[in-house]
Amino acid sequence: MPQGEALSITDILQRPMLDLRISVTDRCNLRCAYCMPRESFSEDHVFLPRAELLSFEEIERLAKLFILLGVKKIRLTGGEPLLRRRIEQLVEMLAALRTTQGQPVEIAMTTNGVLLAGKAQSLKDAGLSRLTVSLDGLSDETFRRMSDSDVPAQTVLDGIAAAQRAGFSPIKVNMVVQRGVNDHEIMPMAEHFRNGGIVLRFIEYMDAGSSNGWRFDEVVTAQQILEQVASHHPILPVDPGYSGEVAERWRYADGGGEIGVIAAITRAFCQTCSRARLSTDGKLYTCLFATQGKDLRTPLRQGTPDQALTGLITNYWGQRNDRYSQLRHDVAEFATAKKIEMSYIGG
Repeated sequence: MPQGEALSITDILQRPMLDLRISVTDRCNLRCAYCMPRESFSEDHVFLPRAELLSFEEIERLAKLFILLGVKKIRLTGGEPLLRRRIEQLVEMLAALRTTQGQPVEIAMTTNGVLLAGKAQSLKDAGLSRLTVSLDGLSDETFRRMSDSDVPAQTVLDGIAAAQRAGFSPIKVNMVVQRGVNDHEIMPMAEHFRNGGIVLRFIEYMDAGSSNGWRFDEVVTAQQILEQVASHHPILPVDPGYSGEVAERWRYADGGGEIGVIAAITRAFCQTCSRARLSTDGKLYTCLFATQGKDLRTPLRQGTPDQALTGLITNYWGQRNDRYSQLRHDVAEFATAKKIEMSYIGG
């Protein structure tokens, strides 16, 4: 394709494909109940064999094709991406990619932060653009309850501090809020990260996957969270940073920084969703709540030319009409549909 000439593909609802999330492993060192509950992911759980995972070279090749089709941002997810061996090498490979206009592609990562203290500088040196860290509570009691692990919260906080020293800015911290479990830490989290150069984002507890036993009465709504924060510190709305941004942004009126809410349950943003997802074993999914995906690994390993692979991606995205979050309360079969687990597809 000539320099400057880019394809722009849209789905049935005219939504472009701008973001690609790549799950690099289905393994994780935590067992958060909303994502990988221990009842379903015990010590006996069989993870994907290494041969079934996409190699770094395969990920790089597919990423190039997605970029040709309009992707401008790639986020590495898992499982826990820092468990993938030599993950810095993949970051470096992807950071070297350019759009058809010659612009760098933003490479981001979402991590639980457990291994971040020892990896932050090497990730920055490899070319990682942005970093998001999951942290669901400050106290060890809450953090261990949410993560079902013996890891202290300070381990994650140390990782965040190391990332700041490495030059990541701003770092985003995601807190999934579950009623009766960690909602009492909304304000402690807000106070801790105020004035610290960290963007704290509160996420409504979602019905991702089929194993977390989700119930609507355990959802603390974005409105309830914002009202609680605003009762302590006045906040003002901030315009979205880019088209398709899922977080609603707010800033403290006194200049203390920024927070966000991701309200997939009560304020669905399906109409602007531009995300494609590539699973650990090379399946393309067009929604976090998908029940099936398109196998790209098999044709990739069979030697299918780039043009044909691009056609597969284009056709699959072109058939996309996902609106799960808008329809979940109106379409009865959604309640019983077996969805892909978030640890496999990436959050």
